[in-house]
Amino acid sequence: MAIALGILVLAWQSSGFGKPKRLSYTEFLDYLDAGKVVSSQNLPKRGEGFPDQRFKLKKSGESSVVFTVSGFYYKDNPWNGDKESADQEAFLIPINTQLHKEQLDAIQARQSIPLRIVKELPDENDGKQLTLNDLRRMLARDAVIMDDPKNAFEIVSLEGSNDKYIVGKRYVFPEVNKATDEQGLAPFEIDINTQELAGYDAAVIKNLAAFQPDSGMMRFLLVQMLPIMLIILVIFFLFRHQMKSAGRGAMSFGKSKARLLTMDKNRVTFKDVAGIQEAKEELFEVVDYLRDPKKFQKLGGNLPKGLLMVGPPGTGKTLLARAIAGEADVPFFSISGSDFVEMFVGVGASRVRDMFEQGKKNSPCLIFIDEIDAVGRHRGHGMGGGHDEREQTLNALLVEMDGFDTRTGVIIIAATNRPDVLDPALLRPGRFDRQVSVGLPDVNGREEILKVHVKRIKMEPDTDLNIIARGTPGFSGAELANLINEAALLAARKGLDSVTIAEMEEARDKVRWGRERRSLALSEKEKENTAYHEAGHAILNVLLEHTDPLHKVTIIPRGPSLGSTMFLPEEDKFTYRQKELVDQLVVAMGGRVAEEITFGNVTNGAVGDIRMATNIARKMVCEWGMSADLGMVEYGEERGEVFVARDVGSSRGYSEVTARKIDEEIKTLIDDAYAKAKAMLIEHNEALVKLSKALLEYETLDAQQVEEIIEHGEMKNPPTPPSNTTIPGNQTDSGVAKKPIADAPSSDDDPLAGEAVGAPA
Repeated sequence: MAIALGILVLAWQSSGFGKPKRLSYTEFLDYLDAGKVVSSQNLPKRGEGFPDQRFKLKKSGESSVVFTVSGFYYKDNPWNGDKESADQEAFLIPINTQLHKEQLDAIQARQSIPLRIVKELPDENDGKQLTLNDLRRMLARDAVIMDDPKNAFEIVSLEGSNDKYIVGKRYVFPEVNKATDEQGLAPFEIDINTQELAGYDAAVIKNLAAFQPDSGMMRFLLVQMLPIMLIILVIFFLFRHQMKSAGRGAMSFGKSKARLLTMDKNRVTFKDVAGIQEAKEELFEVVDYLRDPKKFQKLGGNLPKGLLMVGPPGTGKTLLARAIAGEADVPFFSISGSDFVEMFVGVGASRVRDMFEQGKKNSPCLIFIDEIDAVGRHRGHGMGGGHDEREQTLNALLVEMDGFDTRTGVIIIAATNRPDVLDPALLRPGRFDRQVSVGLPDVNGREEILKVHVKRIKMEPDTDLNIIARGTPGFSGAELANLINEAALLAARKGLDSVTIAEMEEARDKVRWGRERRSLALSEKEKENTAYHEAGHAILNVLLEHTDPLHKVTIIPRGPSLGSTMFLPEEDKFTYRQKELVDQLVVAMGGRVAEEITFGNVTNGAVGDIRMATNIARKMVCEWGMSADLGMVEYGEERGEVFVARDVGSSRGYSEVTARKIDEEIKTLIDDAYAKAKAMLIEHNEALVKLSKALLEYETLDAQQVEEIIEHGEMKNPPTPPSNTTIPGNQTDSGVAKKPIADAPSSDDDPLAGEAVGAPA
């Protein structure tokens, strides 16, 4: 192919000429008058008859009156246009305004010629006598002298007479050698309708014939025929290759796509996995079995045939599987659940069988199936992505695992974050009969994960990672790794020699809520509204007894919000007491209440507060039995994440009367929280005003500074004012946006997980 392309390029470059230039009829006449059109001899005067064999003339399409004229023109002027060295001579052209009106109008359209009435016409010997055709060529060659006062270029006439003279002075340019090769020539084409031509122009065109310095036949053959021949050759070789590989290549479509990963490079062990100690201990049995299978077999025990690792995304399920293979030093096959499924029925089942055959040949080994829910989804559900090919693939997987003997030294490990959609037959004893929960790390686990990842970067020696671990509840291992990387990038942008705790905290806020948006510009009214909104949250959080400690409050936009009130739990929480939840409802109402008592008006910035409070109150009433009227009853079946194929058509399980009571109870909880928040902020209105003014001045305050304002009315150690006191933000129709009111672990039982107290900006 490379040789063929090279031949095409050479053919084009050596063809003589490129694509012809398309000319209009006016451009063609200008080229003709200027002497740029190539002929076999010097161009004669127009109207005197052109000699034969100069241009090509052929019909254009089906029309009998439209012709295509093709020829060549000189790239450079074919005369010596040096005016300084050229001779000069006077000329006169006799004309009659009636006989030469058409030609004279054409000339006047390009070059206006003034008229002067004289008493006596010039003598014929006053200059060289020329024709209008000569004048056209002189004008085209810029040979007429326009600025000679003694020989003005003009038309002279007797008053009332049609006989006139065009007089003037011209340069006499000598002819030079004309180009006759491809370096000095270029092709042109022009379509001409003979019915629209003047009589003398039609005679000129009909007498034109071909001038052919190079036919270009070699170029035509190479450019036009060679691509067709190349396509035929490519098709021939592809067909030949398919014929040769019909016996073996056609069957490779059903081969397994499992990749064998070697552990020589980038080897992962249990030392590289932190924060999930219980999962590591449970999986260490697999490592012992792979190292010494006889230890288990001599007592008659068998290891589970399949291990299913279940946990949220980013918790390290794939990393754990690689660590098992690294510790045991055995082959590690990795495949995704989606690799089994194809549009052709039977291909997935064939790949399953081939994968197990590869495992037996390389035993002892590990076969890791990531995102197994792509192929192991519950059978019999037409909705949710099920179809015949997926179900056939799942059936093949069930059969292979049921007849699979663990004594061969092959361990099947799978991972998913949606165990609720898996087929029950896949989870029964004898297949994936052991589930390993890989959950989000606790505070100690997060600190261990941070220690693993900070080995790759330069950290300040006295950096306390426990502060970052406490401030990142709900973070997965992947998010913590991203946090460390963002901190390193921030330190590099600042030109620091090492990463400090300040960059770690900024990276945490960026990963959780987004980067500060200092390019926005809030109006003074919206800045003030944001400050009072955040001050309301902060004051209630400090005053109430059952709340997490305040971390900081800011009115700097970050991510989708225009302000933030951040809390820092002292420890991870897995249960919430009723009083804690009620206080959280009061804090959530603080932003709206602060706007109401300060401005007498409210914005839509509390949409996140309302959403979070409604979610907490509904869970208290419907799931946690914290309603005296409704009692210890769960209203609505808790199914976890939605699976449309399973949940469609399900009923709510309680009557309309009960539904009305639930709504009333939820509203009562929120109304009581709103009333309590309003009473407390009215009582501490002075602190609310001072804290809001401090936020407008300093933009960000920490917990100690907020507490000093509430207790003493002023800050003993105020922060450094920002260089630009204009708070970044944006004027939007959606109102003031806020940050999550609590930074809590993300789980189904956490009423605050993923909730926001404000509208997106």
